[in-house]
Amino acid sequence: MVLFPRAKINIGLQVIARRPDGFHDINTLFYPLPFCDVLEIVEAKKTSLHVSGLPVEGASDDNLCIKAYRLMQQHHHLPPVAIYLHKMIPTGGGLGGGSSDASHTLRALDALFGLQLTEKSLMSLAATLGSDCAFFIQQKPALAEGRGEILHPASLDLSGYYILLMKPPVHISTADAYAQIKPQKPAQALAQIIHSPITAWRGNVKNDFETTVFTSHPELAGVKAQCYAQGAVYASMSGSGATLFGLFDDENTWQAARQTLPHIIFACKL
Repeated sequence: MVLFPRAKINIGLQVIARRPDGFHDINTLFYPLPFCDVLEIVEAKKTSLHVSGLPVEGASDDNLCIKAYRLMQQHHHLPPVAIYLHKMIPTGGGLGGGSSDASHTLRALDALFGLQLTEKSLMSLAATLGSDCAFFIQQKPALAEGRGEILHPASLDLSGYYILLMKPPVHISTADAYAQIKPQKPAQALAQIIHSPITAWRGNVKNDFETTVFTSHPELAGVKAQCYAQGAVYASMSGSGATLFGLFDDENTWQAARQTLPHIIFACKL
């Protein structure tokens, strides 16, 4: 069973309040990208994880794919499996690669062993693995609330736009990013702002993490500024960083930016 876990970007990210459980309430829009890892799961004599491609820190037992397998095993009698994960999506980049891998592990196990779980059941399981994991079961544009697990369909369609992803050699700890931010109620809900033309997003559709992360890592602010200087109609940091993205509405401008902007890890027409 081979699947291709996709990355996501956050278009706007409002950190509204700290919750009693230690998490934060947020508003954001998750948008899937055709930027993928490769995940293969096969039956085996012993459960194991094999990672290739980009490095993944931590022990195998702490990997979200293994945690997803164990979670599924708690509910169903599954035989051992070998999990082969080829990483293309960088970790610590705000692109949700690990969460996507975990959710696709659930999907792969469901298909491989004919469990016939409903989408709702898979999303419920995924939500216990991570705040944004449920999104990767559907992989459709969605407005997210709560910790990121409460999803509402979004009509946003970026088809026809061109995107660049830039990942400077900086690792941002999500826990540290949340620890430094000061939650606040936004003047206007993201769900309202997002319906304005994309050309009006600059300065209005904001990622609250940029305030603190850019202070600690000014090079990220510099890359965003370069993106706008090269003609992007909108640029932002995704999640808590450190990946930035730029959207372009003209192919020639996008191609020129591809030759100029630093740290590009992905480029395509959406």
